[in-house]
Amino acid sequence: MFNQGVPPVNFLNGVRYPGVPSRGTAGYAGNVPPQVSSGSQITQGGAVMPTPQFEQSYVENILRLNLGKTGTFYMTYENNSQWNAKVFTGVIEAAGRDHIIISERSTGRRILLLMVNLDYVVFDEPLQYQYPGVIGNPPTGR
Repeated sequence: MFNQGVPPVNFLNGVRYPGVPSRGTAGYAGNVPPQVSSGSQITQGGAVMPTPQFEQSYVENILRLNLGKTGTFYMTYENNSQWNAKVFTGVIEAAGRDHIIISERSTGRRILLLMVNLDYVVFDEPLQYQYPGVIGNPPTGR
């Protein structure tokens, strides 16, 4: 009935994908829906389910929500012969996955801090922190 020399194929919405493991073969991921390039998932019926339009609660995202606010950044630098820890105070100008850029109001200097050295941040004003599912968050007008 089946061609024994043909590798298994997986069918999704009637499309044949050679090289994709079919059920019952090693490497099959179970009921995990495939993803498209945007990160969205495809349902069994073929519909594309978009990913949620909110960012996860990572430090860089929290800092991005609070651009323009002044914070005190506590940093630790291991194996440093001059100083092990240092404190920076400045206005948040930008935040990325691995860095924070602050500016000192008194000197106008811009400082690039690495997230790997960040211990914690102190703010003297309320923070923006509005993610779905967090108790006490007011609705946003964004």
